[in-house]
Amino acid sequence: LTLSNDLAAAVERAGQVVFGVNARTRLGSTGVHWRSGLIVTANHTVRVDEDITVTRPDGRAIAATLAGRDPAIDIAVLKVDAPDVAVADLGESNAVRVGHLVLAVGRGPCASWGVVSAIGEGRGPRSAGGALFSLDLTLYPGFSGGPLVNAQGQVIGVNSSGTSRHLQLAIPSAAVTRVVDELVRRGRLARPYLGVGTQPVSLPEALRQRFNLEQPTAVIVVAVQPSSPAASAGLL
Repeated sequence: LTLSNDLAAAVERAGQVVFGVNARTRLGSTGVHWRSGLIVTANHTVRVDEDITVTRPDGRAIAATLAGRDPAIDIAVLKVDAPDVAVADLGESNAVRVGHLVLAVGRGPCASWGVVSAIGEGRGPRSAGGALFSLDLTLYPGFSGGPLVNAQGQVIGVNSSGTSRHLQLAIPSAAVTRVVDELVRRGRLARPYLGVGTQPVSLPEALRQRFNLEQPTAVIVVAVQPSSPAASAGLL
């Protein structure tokens, strides 16, 4: 009974920062009031750039504007005017361990509970934002973009079913915060690139011995994009 009451209290606490996001035709999704005036949700559920509305925890609908998005990480940030709504109490996602009890919270609020089944490269999937949490729970329709919370009701991640068809995943809160900072500042994530097209080739044994190379393959540059960093550096 004590555990049951603790989980119910965690869902109630998280529900105070949960918004419904209405940015696609058939089914709404969930968002987290990450900071005052900023809602984080799953990018794959935001199908429009304008005429977005969100539903506050008290059930009232208000307008929202798209501040930025990143499809690779599956994060979108919306701006709202809701100074009276509580903001997420962020937990230490770096302290999360395999086997920890967690809850996925959706609009309503609704909830699903289970454990963290894997974390990070070699033991679980990764996204462009780094290691993800694999979850042994159900993300019901509309749960994407909602908070993953610990037993204390602290937000330790953002749930997403858009990065994998077969896995229930969450993006750790520390990674989400870094993405939010960049999206609010730029509207997108800046990623380094060279601007070259390459093709793998096998290295002849004589060449490997001559230059004392261990790897059996290399790449050759087959194209250079105009006005790219590679072109500016004189790469041919």
